[in-house]
Amino acid sequence: MLTGKEDLILSLIEAYLMEKGTMDFYSHAAAKALNQDAGKMFGELSQWEHKHMNFIGYLYQSIQEDRDIIGFERFAEKTEAHYTEAGIPVKDLEAKLEKHGFVDDMGALILALEIEGKAYSLYSRLAKSAVDTNARVVFQEMSEQETKHIEYLKKIRQKLGETS
Repeated sequence: MLTGKEDLILSLIEAYLMEKGTMDFYSHAAAKALNQDAGKMFGELSQWEHKHMNFIGYLYQSIQEDRDIIGFERFAEKTEAHYTEAGIPVKDLEAKLEKHGFVDDMGALILALEIEGKAYSLYSRLAKSAVDTNARVVFQEMSEQETKHIEYLKKIRQKLGETS
Protein backbone atom coordinates (compact mmCIF):
# COMPACT_ATOMS: atom_id res chain seq x y z
CA MET A 1 0.00 0.00 0.00
CA LEU A 2 1.27 3.44 -0.90
CA THR A 3 2.62 5.64 1.87
CA GLY A 4 4.13 8.55 -0.08
CA LYS A 5 7.69 7.56 0.83
CA GLU A 6 8.19 5.53 -2.35
CA ASP A 7 10.24 6.72 -5.29
CA LEU A 8 8.49 7.36 -8.60
CA ILE A 9 8.97 3.86 -10.03
CA LEU A 10 7.65 2.10 -6.94
CA SER A 11 4.80 4.62 -6.72
CA LEU A 12 3.79 3.79 -10.29
CA ILE A 13 3.94 0.06 -9.64
CA GLU A 14 1.86 0.32 -6.47
CA ALA A 15 -0.67 2.67 -8.12
CA TYR A 16 -0.91 0.27 -11.07
CA LEU A 17 -1.69 -2.61 -8.74
CA MET A 18 -4.39 -0.65 -6.91
CA GLU A 19 -5.99 0.36 -10.20
CA LYS A 20 -5.87 -3.27 -11.31
CA GLY A 21 -7.51 -4.40 -8.08
CA THR A 22 -10.26 -1.84 -8.53
CA MET A 23 -10.74 -2.80 -12.18
CA ASP A 24 -10.93 -6.48 -11.25
CA PHE A 25 -13.52 -5.78 -8.57
CA TYR A 26 -15.67 -3.60 -10.82
CA SER A 27 -15.50 -6.25 -13.53
CA HIS A 28 -16.57 -8.90 -11.01
CA ALA A 29 -19.36 -6.65 -9.74
CA ALA A 30 -20.59 -5.99 -13.29
CA ALA A 31 -20.89 -9.72 -13.89
CA LYS A 32 -22.64 -10.35 -10.56
CA ALA A 33 -25.00 -7.36 -10.53
CA LEU A 34 -28.64 -8.34 -10.43
CA ASN A 35 -29.74 -5.04 -11.91
CA GLN A 36 -28.81 -4.30 -15.54
CA ASP A 37 -28.13 -0.61 -14.87
CA ALA A 38 -25.89 -1.44 -11.90
CA GLY A 39 -24.00 -3.90 -14.08
CA LYS A 40 -23.57 -1.25 -16.77
CA MET A 41 -22.27 1.27 -14.23
CA PHE A 42 -19.73 -1.19 -12.81
CA GLY A 43 -18.69 -2.12 -16.36
CA GLU A 44 -18.03 1.52 -17.23
CA LEU A 45 -16.06 2.03 -14.02
CA SER A 46 -14.01 -1.07 -14.82
CA GLN A 47 -13.15 0.36 -18.24
CA TRP A 48 -12.06 3.65 -16.66
CA GLU A 49 -9.80 1.81 -14.23
CA HIS A 50 -8.28 -0.05 -17.18
CA LYS A 51 -7.51 3.31 -18.80
CA HIS A 52 -5.81 4.40 -15.57
CA MET A 53 -3.70 1.24 -15.70
CA ASN A 54 -2.71 2.06 -19.28
CA PHE A 55 -1.79 5.62 -18.28
CA ILE A 56 0.36 4.42 -15.39
CA GLY A 57 1.94 1.72 -17.57
CA TYR A 58 2.77 4.32 -20.21
CA LEU A 59 4.44 6.54 -17.60
CA TYR A 60 6.41 3.60 -16.23
CA GLN A 61 7.63 2.57 -19.68
CA SER A 62 8.47 6.17 -20.60
CA ILE A 63 10.64 6.50 -17.52
CA GLN A 64 12.31 3.18 -18.24
CA GLU A 65 12.89 4.37 -21.83
CA ASP A 66 11.45 1.12 -23.16
CA ARG A 67 14.21 -0.91 -21.46
CA ASP A 68 11.79 -3.13 -19.65
CA ILE A 69 8.69 -3.44 -21.84
CA ILE A 70 8.57 -7.24 -21.79
CA GLY A 71 9.21 -7.34 -18.04
CA PHE A 72 6.41 -4.88 -17.41
CA GLU A 73 4.03 -6.79 -19.68
CA ARG A 74 4.77 -10.01 -17.78
CA PHE A 75 4.31 -8.21 -14.50
CA ALA A 76 0.96 -6.78 -15.67
CA GLU A 77 -0.30 -10.17 -16.82
CA LYS A 78 0.81 -12.31 -13.90
CA THR A 79 0.63 -10.09 -10.85
CA GLU A 80 -2.47 -10.31 -8.74
CA ALA A 81 -3.80 -7.14 -7.20
CA HIS A 82 -4.98 -7.59 -3.65
CA TYR A 83 -6.10 -4.03 -2.86
CA THR A 84 -8.29 -1.47 -4.58
CA GLU A 85 -7.34 2.16 -4.96
CA ALA A 86 -9.61 2.78 -1.98
CA GLY A 87 -7.23 0.73 0.18
CA ILE A 88 -9.92 -1.92 0.63
CA PRO A 89 -8.90 -5.53 -0.06
CA VAL A 90 -10.52 -6.85 -3.23
CA LYS A 91 -11.61 -10.02 -1.42
CA ASP A 92 -13.44 -7.94 1.22
CA LEU A 93 -15.40 -6.06 -1.43
CA GLU A 94 -16.21 -9.28 -3.27
CA ALA A 95 -17.41 -10.84 0.00
CA LYS A 96 -19.57 -7.77 0.64
CA LEU A 97 -21.00 -8.09 -2.86
CA GLU A 98 -21.80 -11.78 -2.31
CA LYS A 99 -23.28 -11.20 1.13
CA HIS A 100 -25.58 -8.33 0.26
CA GLY A 101 -26.08 -8.61 -3.46
CA PHE A 102 -27.35 -5.59 -5.31
CA VAL A 103 -31.03 -5.70 -5.97
CA ASP A 104 -31.15 -2.04 -6.93
CA ASP A 105 -29.01 0.60 -8.50
CA MET A 106 -28.73 2.60 -5.28
CA GLY A 107 -26.89 -0.15 -3.39
CA ALA A 108 -24.38 -0.47 -6.20
CA LEU A 109 -24.04 3.28 -6.45
CA ILE A 110 -23.37 3.69 -2.74
CA LEU A 111 -20.61 1.07 -2.87
CA ALA A 112 -19.02 2.69 -5.94
CA LEU A 113 -19.14 6.13 -4.29
CA GLU A 114 -17.44 4.69 -1.20
CA ILE A 115 -14.64 3.21 -3.30
CA GLU A 116 -14.13 6.29 -5.44
CA GLY A 117 -14.32 8.65 -2.45
CA LYS A 118 -11.64 6.71 -0.59
CA ALA A 119 -9.51 6.56 -3.74
CA TYR A 120 -9.78 10.33 -4.11
CA SER A 121 -8.77 10.80 -0.47
CA LEU A 122 -5.77 8.50 -0.86
CA TYR A 123 -4.46 10.10 -4.04
CA SER A 124 -5.07 13.62 -2.70
CA ARG A 125 -3.17 12.82 0.49
CA LEU A 126 -0.32 11.29 -1.51
CA ALA A 127 -0.25 14.29 -3.88
CA LYS A 128 0.47 16.48 -0.87
CA SER A 129 2.84 14.22 1.04
CA ALA A 130 4.82 12.20 -1.51
CA VAL A 131 8.56 12.57 -1.10
CA ASP A 132 9.22 12.24 -4.83
CA THR A 133 8.01 15.40 -6.62
CA ASN A 134 7.27 13.50 -9.82
CA ALA A 135 5.17 11.01 -7.88
CA ARG A 136 3.25 13.98 -6.45
CA VAL A 137 2.35 15.05 -9.98
CA VAL A 138 1.13 11.54 -10.83
CA PHE A 139 -0.93 11.35 -7.64
CA GLN A 140 -2.44 14.77 -8.36
CA GLU A 141 -3.50 13.56 -11.81
CA MET A 142 -4.98 10.39 -10.32
CA SER A 143 -6.94 12.40 -7.72
CA GLU A 144 -8.36 14.53 -10.55
CA GLN A 145 -9.42 11.36 -12.35
CA GLU A 146 -11.16 10.14 -9.20
CA THR A 147 -13.02 13.46 -9.07
CA LYS A 148 -14.40 12.70 -12.54
CA HIS A 149 -15.58 9.29 -11.36
CA ILE A 150 -17.31 10.83 -8.35
CA GLU A 151 -19.04 13.43 -10.54
CA TYR A 152 -20.22 10.66 -12.87
CA LEU A 153 -21.64 8.72 -9.93
CA LYS A 154 -23.32 11.83 -8.49
CA LYS A 155 -25.09 12.40 -11.81
CA ILE A 156 -26.36 8.82 -11.72
CA ARG A 157 -27.51 9.34 -8.12
CA GLN A 158 -29.38 12.46 -9.17
CA LYS A 159 -31.09 10.57 -12.01
CA LEU A 160 -32.06 7.79 -9.62
CA GLY A 161 -33.54 10.33 -7.25
CA GLU A 162 -35.63 11.81 -10.04
CA THR A 163 -37.07 8.42 -11.03
CA SER A 164 -37.92 7.28 -7.50
